Amino acid sequence: MAESLRTPFFMSKTEAELRQVFLEQVKQIPAGERIKRCIQCGTCTGSCPVSYAMDISPRELIALFRAGEMETIMKSRTIWICASCYSCTTRCPSGIKITDIIYALKRTAMEKQYKSKSPQVQVLANLFIENLMAYGRLHEGTLIRKYYMKTNVAKMFGLISLGRKMFATKRIAIFPKKIKQHEALSRIIKKAQEIEIRHTPERMEYSPDYVGYKAIGEMELEQRKGN
Repeated sequence: MAESLRTPFFMSKTEAELRQVFLEQVKQIPAGERIKRCIQCGTCTGSCPVSYAMDISPRELIALFRAGEMETIMKSRTIWICASCYSCTTRCPSGIKITDIIYALKRTAMEKQYKSKSPQVQVLANLFIENLMAYGRLHEGTLIRKYYMKTNVAKMFGLISLGRKMFATKRIAIFPKKIKQHEALSRIIKKAQEIEIRHTPERMEYSPDYVGYKAIGEMELEQRKGN
C-alpha cells in the first residue's frame, strides 16, 4: 500500500512488532501506563535543555508512537541525545515518566539493532556507557579519543592544542583512574540489569479527553460495553 494512501492507525508488520517490544518495555516502568495521559501540551519539549539538538522533540515522540511511526523513532537521534536530567518528567502535568519512556525506546532500538540516521550520536552514547563500566566514572580524555577514532580522526588532531591547555590547567587527565571498589559497582550494575522490575499497573478510568487514547490499543471502552 502506498504511503500516501495508508489508512489511519494502519501499521506494517515491522511497525507492529516494534510497537509490541516497546510496550513490553513500558510495562516495566512503574506507572508507565500514564503514557496514555499525554495531552500534547509541549511542556516536556520546552523543559528539555537539549531539545535544540533533537530531530524529534519529546512531545513528538509520543505523537509518532500513537501514529504507529515506530521506525521513524528508531532511526532518530533523539533517543540517543537525552541527557537524563528528568526535567521533562518533573514538569509533565500528566505525570508521565518521559525520560524512562525514552530509555524504553532506546532499549527497543538496541534490541532490534536499529541504527540512528546520525550514527555519531549513537557511537557517543555507546562509548559513554563503555567508559562508565570500565572505570566507574567518566574519563573525558578516553571518551573523546575513542569517539573521534570512530567518527573523525582528522578532527581529533585539531583538538590537540585544546587538550594541552586543559591538561595544563588540570581540567583533564591523560591516564584514567578507576574508582574504589570498581568491581563491586560493576557487579551491582550487572545485577540490576538482570532483575525484572515488578509493579502493579495503575488503574485508569477511561476518558475521551485522553488524546489518542485508543491508539494505545487497549480499547477499554469497548471491553466495558461488552460486559
